[in-house]
Amino acid sequence: MAVNPDNAVSAFLSFLAAERGAAQNTLDAYRRDLADYEASLGSTCNPVTAARDDIESYMAGLSADGFAASTRARRLSSIKQLHAFLFAEGWRDGDPAAPVKGPGKSKALPRTLSVEEVSVLLAAAGRGKGLARLRSVCLMELLYASGLRVTELVSLPVSAVRRNPAMIPVRGKGEKDRLAPLSDRARGALAAYLPERDAALKAKGDTSPWLFPSRGKSGHLTRARFFQMLREIALAANLDPTRVSPHTLRHAFATHLLANGADLRVIQTLLGHADISTTEIYTHVMDKDLQTLVQEKHPLAVGRDGKK
Repeated sequence: MAVNPDNAVSAFLSFLAAERGAAQNTLDAYRRDLADYEASLGSTCNPVTAARDDIESYMAGLSADGFAASTRARRLSSIKQLHAFLFAEGWRDGDPAAPVKGPGKSKALPRTLSVEEVSVLLAAAGRGKGLARLRSVCLMELLYASGLRVTELVSLPVSAVRRNPAMIPVRGKGEKDRLAPLSDRARGALAAYLPERDAALKAKGDTSPWLFPSRGKSGHLTRARFFQMLREIALAANLDPTRVSPHTLRHAFATHLLANGADLRVIQTLLGHADISTTEIYTHVMDKDLQTLVQEKHPLAVGRDGKK
């Protein structure tokens, strides 16, 4: 591979796409992080010639500018992967990023919803009219029943849900395939939505390979539009819309399964997590809930104010 400093990041992104099957959203995130890093190097330096001091100066600048530890850790991860690639491909001698230590990314507990709050959301989704109501109910039931990522949900092919399946094939991060479960309620929502979806497309003389078709560039419902729909449903349910997102419902799916005795390895498989440590954060959510339960319900529990 020819060494061209101006193409270093492009070559790395091409590697991520071709060798690791990185999704477009992932590539865009790397591109943004690395563009900022390249800009910091100035006109006299580039990733092929950068030294450890350049990387540490960049990280120190992020800290001085008040960037969160999680953001700094993500930026450093992108830089480390870039330089590891350049070294492995022979673009440069040595890896200047390898010894650089980051701030460490703290694992904040994921925000989730109670079973009651999810029930209220599902009920609010069914208050609309016509095809829009059936679509909203179908989206919500599928999301909570399967724990899909929002991208996986909005880009489901309609072929995956024909014939009333109990499990649907899903292509997740890194182009990895898995099976996601469907509850009876989700299957019922699909059975109600599909005929109306098909009839609406036929009336327009149109067809679509997507379960949730749209007139946009992608051909299917976008993540942004679904996020907006979910906020509208939250408002209709009298819930704080800032607490509700597609990822919040994914967390609710996992937390509620764990609370009802599901094995952590099973939840890992259902969520499509490559590493069990990612799934283990839900045990911390449960620990926090149990502590609250004991503090509030135990007859001899004493609060900080000295009262039971």
